Amino acid sequence: MRFFIAVMLSASFFLESQEVDAGDILFLKVQELEGEISALRSEMEAQAYLIDKLLSEKQSKAVESNTLENEMSASENTFRFQGINDGQSIEEVYEKAISELNDKNFIDARKSFSYLANNFTDDEKIPLSLFWLGEISLLESNLVESENFFQLLATNHPEHWRTPLAHKKIGDILMMSGEPDAAKIKYQFVAQTYPSNAASSLALQLLENME
Repeated sequence: MRFFIAVMLSASFFLESQEVDAGDILFLKVQELEGEISALRSEMEAQAYLIDKLLSEKQSKAVESNTLENEMSASENTFRFQGINDGQSIEEVYEKAISELNDKNFIDARKSFSYLANNFTDDEKIPLSLFWLGEISLLESNLVESENFFQLLATNHPEHWRTPLAHKKIGDILMMSGEPDAAKIKYQFVAQTYPSNAASSLALQLLENME
């Protein structure tokens, strides 16, 4: 009987021990899961922070890029106002171009005169812009381009006061291009068509030198 009771007590103790061990294991498993969940939460928070940071940087770069593009566009179109053909715009562009020309800043002067000629309509400043574009090209020894500008002035603005000189300049270019006969014809045209213009006196002088 005592042996039976002892066996029963041992069995009971063993079962309780097993239950305790199982409870400890479950507790440890729960703690382990909680630790993993905490680690995952921390990792997700870190990833979310990095994503937000990357998106913020990307948005910042996009804003900077748009700002730069707008600044470049504004720089190229400084004088493109709402009323693009208003007198103030034309005068400002032309004064800027002349200032650049006087400073021998031919690259910027060319851009300004070209911008004026391509975007505005004006019976005075547009022909002058074409004339100065022809002069700049001539200074750069680009004879073909120079002749094109002077010819454009003479063709599109025949009544402008710079047109006689533009014709004479074309004669000069023909002479420099090794075409003296064509140059002579052009000088004669200037002398006969614009007898009271200063360009006529220059043409006549050149004709005398060619004799």
